[in-house]
Amino acid sequence: MKQVKSKGSMLLLVMMAVILVLSACSSSSNKPANAPSENPATNKPAETEQTSTESELKPYQLSLVYPGTPQKDEKKIEDALNKLLTEKINATIDLRPIDWGAWDDKINLMVASREEVDIVFTAQWNGHAKYVAKGAFLDLGDLIQKFGQGITSSQDPAFLEGAKIGGKNYAVPTSKELAAAGGIVYRKDVTDELGIDMTNVKTPQDLDAVYAVVKEKRPDLTPLYTTAGAFNSHFFGNYDFLGDSTIPGAILKDADGTSVMAVEQMDRYKEFLQLTRDFFKKGYINADAATTQVSSGDAWKAGTVFSTIESLKPGKDAEVASASNLTGKLAQITMNEKTVATSETAGSMLGISSTSKDPERAMMFINLLHEDKEINNLLNFGIEGDHYTRNGEIITATANTPNYNPGATWMFGNQFLNYVWDTEDPDKWAKFKEFNQNPKISPALGFVFDSEPVKAEVGALANVIRQYQRALETGSVDIDKTLPEYEKKMKDAGLDKVIAEKQRQYDEFLASK
Repeated sequence: MKQVKSKGSMLLLVMMAVILVLSACSSSSNKPANAPSENPATNKPAETEQTSTESELKPYQLSLVYPGTPQKDEKKIEDALNKLLTEKINATIDLRPIDWGAWDDKINLMVASREEVDIVFTAQWNGHAKYVAKGAFLDLGDLIQKFGQGITSSQDPAFLEGAKIGGKNYAVPTSKELAAAGGIVYRKDVTDELGIDMTNVKTPQDLDAVYAVVKEKRPDLTPLYTTAGAFNSHFFGNYDFLGDSTIPGAILKDADGTSVMAVEQMDRYKEFLQLTRDFFKKGYINADAATTQVSSGDAWKAGTVFSTIESLKPGKDAEVASASNLTGKLAQITMNEKTVATSETAGSMLGISSTSKDPERAMMFINLLHEDKEINNLLNFGIEGDHYTRNGEIITATANTPNYNPGATWMFGNQFLNYVWDTEDPDKWAKFKEFNQNPKISPALGFVFDSEPVKAEVGALANVIRQYQRALETGSVDIDKTLPEYEKKMKDAGLDKVIAEKQRQYDEFLASK
């Protein structure tokens, strides 16, 4: 199944914006000092030992590194994938999920130690630009051209254009929703049980009365489970960090302003910070929010959660329910304006590590995730007749579904190839395309900040952010004491210089449009 490209007015606007990508950044080669060696005559990645014709490929084991809970039947899925991959590209696969709680630390170590891996999940909100600057990922331009026909023929061009850094693609985006909205997923069965009317819940502030009842009547449930960000998550606050949400300096996606500033100085950020702190002190938020390594997905599975803050799309509640054995028990409420920014085009991607011994084979596998329905659904849902049964495009859970149910369809390839659970809307993909229509378009769509001129400051700021941000944004610490201390340490680490450089590059980008 190919993704049907939208012909609506929104995507026309999107394409007009993204085709003008990165004028401000493309004047430099953006080649990191420790990036893989290139042929100086062609500026292409050095040739691998593999031949370029699939019929002559030598056996090779690929590694796929991504955040998620390891699954009991992982080996069974690997064996099934290996049969298909050996036939198609003479490769086998080593699935290497890393628990969400440990993901940031382990991926940082993996990059720093130059560990040999092939394919790695990456995203704008997860430090993609930072890792590119460190030489972690290969420039995929030639590889996509040679081995990515399934990607380019099925994916809206806005994704690859909007995910570029310095005019180059260092990862392949997932084909999924293009717009973004923030809100909550919650236990509808619990609100029905307690007689809570959710139709009046429009804003985060409206949740106070709901959480008070849940805390009193269902003490076995955490009213709001969070591990970071809470209402100040970029998708909820609608912050556009101009290409990488781990680097300070943003504008608002749902406004027209073009002045870059630290979000900590924004009224919206401070308001959400105070609300989150209030909820934490009232016992609505899990007490270990600042330190826990238990992902929200695992908390849902444990049955101890009433609600979580989520990046929403049509059927997100059903996706969470299916992955958590809570089918039919969840619902969702959108609480902000639907938007499109570079963070959406680059919000879920697979990159090829610069330590890969066979980048061509890695690209062949990524391409298969975009065009091969059997391989895509095997990775996402497991084995038909074992982990699910199928009637056309609709699948039904079995007793063995919990043994392989990673809930990571948004990470891998072309989501429009995915089967639909019988608990989901059968028109899910049509509604995705409708959801992509007419969002508010960020003034910075298509711009990605080049951090190379301030890489020392970005590194210093990362250490400060790691020390303070999670505790602040989960409401775990006193704001009046901690926020000023946090802001001072960021200034000492070079915040003003980074903001000024972001503003300079962004002004050049706007002038070029």
